[in-house]
Amino acid sequence: GGSTQQAASTNTSAPKTESSAATQLGHHGDSKTLVVYFSATGHTQALAETAAKALDADLVALTPAEPYTAHDLDYNDKTTRATVEQNDASTRPAIANRIENMAQYTTVVVAYPIWWGQEPRIIDTFVESYDFSGKTLIPICTSSGSDIGRSGESLAALTTGAATWKEGKLFAPNAAADELARYFKEIGVTAQ
Repeated sequence: GGSTQQAASTNTSAPKTESSAATQLGHHGDSKTLVVYFSATGHTQALAETAAKALDADLVALTPAEPYTAHDLDYNDKTTRATVEQNDASTRPAIANRIENMAQYTTVVVAYPIWWGQEPRIIDTFVESYDFSGKTLIPICTSSGSDIGRSGESLAALTTGAATWKEGKLFAPNAAADELARYFKEIGVTAQ
């Protein structure tokens, strides 16, 4: 947690921010753009942090209610948790944290790794958990071998509310901020 950092910093602006969503955000909390990410190994987290910088966006990690272990992610073992989840399109792993201020965002970037050629099921949980009516959603992802595939279309079909999904893109985890900014500009999304 951020408790040790918080104790060291002088909290003059808003003494009540500990429990608000702003503390889990990498930013000021008043942006209209949110980058939400799920990262089991840290690769997608690196990409999401860069995307948030490129868009001057808020940043939230989706925390699985039951964290994934290295064993859970063993691609070669058909009995591991991730393999079983990915092979069952109806699986919805629970998310421990809730984004209370979702209404303030007009643009939501959803960053995730590609697992077994598709988005992790926890991302399916996310897009079904909020009303995205009127919002623009953008899928970006990392992968060791696959492309973004049909994950964007899959997410669009599952999304609650009439959202506009932009065409997503695969990036290297260490993609530069200007590369991401160029992509966002190409699809008509700029820092707000």
